[in-house]
Amino acid sequence: MGTRDPRVDAYIAKSADFAQPILTHLREVVHSTCPDVQETMKWSMPFFDYHGVMCNMAAFKEHATFGFWKGALIPGLAPNSANGGASMGNLGRLTSVKDLPGRKVLAGYVKAAMRLNEDGVVATKARKAPKPEATMPSDLAAALKKNRKAAATFESFPPGQRREYVTWITEAKRDETRAKRVAQAVEWLAEGKKRNWKYESR
Repeated sequence: MGTRDPRVDAYIAKSADFAQPILTHLREVVHSTCPDVQETMKWSMPFFDYHGVMCNMAAFKEHATFGFWKGALIPGLAPNSANGGASMGNLGRLTSVKDLPGRKVLAGYVKAAMRLNEDGVVATKARKAPKPEATMPSDLAAALKKNRKAAATFESFPPGQRREYVTWITEAKRDETRAKRVAQAVEWLAEGKKRNWKYESR
């Protein structure tokens, strides 16, 4: 037998008026499709567990979301933010029950999620493409040419740490600020310091 968590009732009751029928509908479809589902709250959102985490829903000020933990493996679903999509859930930004797929389609997604959990399939996160190498600003390049030690440190850093310095310099709004940052960067690099060395644990 499945369970209903009173905290989910409270969550739905506190949600915006537009979101309450959406969440109630989603909840009923999950329970009717998967009678053994267990409700719980994680990260302050309602979750539905069945042989592990299966799906979850959430309500925000202007939209609601519904997502499957292994949604990337379910045919027909849009990817969620964890799998390269723009939305937290797999069904996009929900503002009314009309935004939801039909009950039969939604139940089909739930059944697919149930099978994945029953079979012990592990969800894999999509790998993010590596960020491109930062373009060296001409003023920083000129300053580093005058300081071999700083230049050697900069070259020894991995791309991410070089990017932190470049971004810090190029985001300066005024020429004076930018010049100060270039000088500061060279000084820190000569000492072998990363851009955010002040925040590193000692």
